[in-house]
Amino acid sequence: MWFGMASTIASLAADRSRSFWRSETALLLYMAAVTVVIHWIAALHSPGFHRDELATLDDARHLAWGYVAYPPVTPFFARISLIFFGTSLAGFRFFASLANAVALVLIGLMARDLGGRRGAQLLAAFAGIPACIALGSMMQYVSFDYLAWVLISFFIVRLLKTEDPRWWLGVGASIGFGMLSKYAIPFFVAGVVVGVFLTPARRYLRNRWLWLAVVLSLLIFLPNLIWQVRNNFVYLDFVRHIHARDVRIGRTVGFLPDQLKFTMFAAPLWLAGLWFCFFSTVGRRFRLLGWMYVTPLVIFLIAKGRGYYLAGAYPMLYAAGSVWGEQWITCVRSGWRTPLRATAGTALAVNVVIFSALFLPVTGPNSRWWRWAASINGDLREEVGWPELVETVAQVRDSLPLEQQRARLGILAGDYGAASAIDLYGPTYRLPPAIGGINSFWQRGYGDPPPETLIILGASARWAEEHFTGCRIAARSWNYYGVINEQTGDRPDVFVCGPPRQSWPDFWKTFRYYG
Repeated sequence: MWFGMASTIASLAADRSRSFWRSETALLLYMAAVTVVIHWIAALHSPGFHRDELATLDDARHLAWGYVAYPPVTPFFARISLIFFGTSLAGFRFFASLANAVALVLIGLMARDLGGRRGAQLLAAFAGIPACIALGSMMQYVSFDYLAWVLISFFIVRLLKTEDPRWWLGVGASIGFGMLSKYAIPFFVAGVVVGVFLTPARRYLRNRWLWLAVVLSLLIFLPNLIWQVRNNFVYLDFVRHIHARDVRIGRTVGFLPDQLKFTMFAAPLWLAGLWFCFFSTVGRRFRLLGWMYVTPLVIFLIAKGRGYYLAGAYPMLYAAGSVWGEQWITCVRSGWRTPLRATAGTALAVNVVIFSALFLPVTGPNSRWWRWAASINGDLREEVGWPELVETVAQVRDSLPLEQQRARLGILAGDYGAASAIDLYGPTYRLPPAIGGINSFWQRGYGDPPPETLIILGASARWAEEHFTGCRIAARSWNYYGVINEQTGDRPDVFVCGPPRQSWPDFWKTFRYYG
């Protein structure tokens, strides 16, 4: 008898296990795993680190609760990648791709909780693949910020579906994680607040779980807040400078058109999601999601934000739109259903192909494919030439008289990409760490004792001669592929100079800047 019961239990367990691996959730996991593998393969064929990745890698070697340009989450994961993978580019980008893969699964699960069956869940996740490809192609803080927006959306959907107020703790934890990833989360939180006040969810204002979630988010964010206080809220100076620059050079002009450009053929899906949340009878209970999109949209439009700032708000609309589409298509004549499904799938597949071509060019910079992609996605050009730059600096150092080489030699880099490249590749040539006035490099100072001879790169001749003595051009930046980028095109000269015309402390006080 006991043997028979054991056999029955084992059989049921095996059936349940087999059914899970064929379930919708399993299919979402497979889809997400494929994106991680694709990102890994693409990184193996990439020409090198992007300048932003180099800065993140450098900050990962100086772990802190905050940095000038971003909160600590991205350097933290970068540090873990250094521990596990060394300076492998594929390993360095792993956690960014993993974050976006997790977001992809959550999109499908949101569609499930909104009432969608297998088709709606897979369609919603498929719509999210282009963003997954783009944001997971580099180790950058927008990857973790995107995940935080999706996590908040997911827990809000769970809350609205189950009406269990304990899900507010998930929302609070996600907000805290988002604040440690990128300071754009308050704009999304504003959408949650507006939605709570304008929908039946306002009943939660008297629920202790909501206020416990507020406390939880603040506790998670607290270490970074303390860091900001101790550093005079330096991020506010940074973001004012960056925003003024973006407005000045026209990066914020196309905010509304960008919402269509970045979603492309998935735009009808998220528009259907808005309709589902605001106007459909079935979606009425999820109206909060609609306000979570509209509120940051209006704020970014008024404040002149950049188009990609709203990227994290679309996954919940993809999920809602897929559910609406699944329900709508049952009302269509049966002969039209297959063509409509094929059209939707084809449109989303075209999105995937285009974004893959732009963000995953696995051929070298001399290929026609790469040159076409780089003409649209300028970030590709900023992955080229960093080892050659450091090699050039080492050659300049070797060309100096022996007494200058042995004296206090410093390398001053005008941009964070060059400074970080010196720190990454310089030890091979026994170069000293770079110094600079940009972002977190300024906080690390100029060394003690200060340098007497300087190799300066990433600066104009006029600036170098104005601030330093005895300057001469010693070399020019270059790369093996002849790619014109910020390093070779904007400020290609490498100078050898004497000490600054002011004392080092006086010069350093006025040297701080952001970029």
